[in-house]
Amino acid sequence: MPEIVTLTFNPCIDKSTTIDSLVPEKKLRCTTPRFEPGGGGINVSKVIKNLGGNSAALFPVGGYSGKFLQNLLLETGIDFIAVATTSPTRENLVVFENATSAQYRFVMPGQPLGENEFENCITELGKLRGTTYIVVSGSFPPGMPATCFKKIAKVAYKVNAKLIVDTSGEALKQALQEEVFLIKPNLNELAALAGNVKIKAGEEEKICREIIAQGRCEVIVVSLGAEGAMLITEKNSVRCVPPKVHRKSTVGAGDSMVAGIVLSLQRNKTLEEALRFGTACGTAATMNAGTELCHRKDVEELYPLINVY
Repeated sequence: MPEIVTLTFNPCIDKSTTIDSLVPEKKLRCTTPRFEPGGGGINVSKVIKNLGGNSAALFPVGGYSGKFLQNLLLETGIDFIAVATTSPTRENLVVFENATSAQYRFVMPGQPLGENEFENCITELGKLRGTTYIVVSGSFPPGMPATCFKKIAKVAYKVNAKLIVDTSGEALKQALQEEVFLIKPNLNELAALAGNVKIKAGEEEKICREIIAQGRCEVIVVSLGAEGAMLITEKNSVRCVPPKVHRKSTVGAGDSMVAGIVLSLQRNKTLEEALRFGTACGTAATMNAGTELCHRKDVEELYPLINVY
């Protein structure tokens, strides 16, 4: 099996389309929709594949939509392990309005994941061999047990894999009670971890160091949107700033950044190199419409243009 395994507990089918104008009470004629397998970890696996790497995606699925999701993934050539659930897999919708160049994202809630279904995911994770990085990415559905990260971390420790987490809310707080290698919050998520404080410019490093000092993780990557990202460890920090690009969509930009970082680390790159590559991936994703994620050619062109401080 590949050395990188992604976990997506709230997978989805991402549907994207375009309309001329968003008008209430009218029938809106859309362009032919595009269907993509989605959800945080699945997106990470898709980007890794786009960049010439390999990973295995593990996720729960159910219903007709779950079968469709698996068929979409088969077309990508990504290795995956699908765990059957009784609830149907959710579907999301992204609509681009031509009149305003505005993008509307309709995100559906996931169905509750039963405890036995979660345990089946953990069992499948424990069966994998040769894993060096486990990436837990995306939102969590209702019904996730409070001990979920304890069990994930236990598997990571058993197989000697580093745990990378990109989620938010209570799930992120739970993750930081266990042994985590790297987290990737944005500024709002970092503020929530710090007690919902208002973070002033220049305070990010101090807050991250306080979290690291508590032994809650080794590395924090703070996503700064169009301004790039910061990476902080116990002793070092680095910031990467991308060039200005024409942004068409921010869907999957964070997942693209995580994919670039973990793939670089798996290729034995330094943390600074990993952040630079991840920033190029995240920026490249914003250059594409809908749910396309990043293209390898764009990443390779952007990488040398990323400023490192």
